Amino acid sequence: MKYSKATNYALHTMLFLAKEAEYKPIGVQQLAEKQNVSPTYLSKILTKLVKEGMINSSSGANGGYTLSHNWEDISFLDIIHAIEGKSSLFDCCLYSNPECVIKDVMLSAEEKLEEELRNKKISDIVKN
Repeated sequence: MKYSKATNYALHTMLFLAKEAEYKPIGVQQLAEKQNVSPTYLSKILTKLVKEGMINSSSGANGGYTLSHNWEDISFLDIIHAIEGKSSLFDCCLYSNPECVIKDVMLSAEEKLEEELRNKKISDIVKN
């Protein structure tokens, strides 16, 4: 299973903001340089995180991005859903068949993965 590069950048951005920018906004240029990615591309990712209420943006000379007030509660799964959406990773070719045992196995495994990601918070990593 593979998540998009956008999810990778989103997770690393959130971790960077949690470690470095709890009170002071950090600009997209600095965030992009930290990850060696285009600021334009990262801006699109940041827009999704802002839309989901995980980070705040402010414009102007001292503007940039900061974590939302409840950032300690943001899980890996929250960030992944903000970027990837909430659809299933597995797309069964026989999805309309209620007796599909392959679908049952895959969805069960996906639920376990999501539970693990739901229980892991960005703040857990920052504390360690």
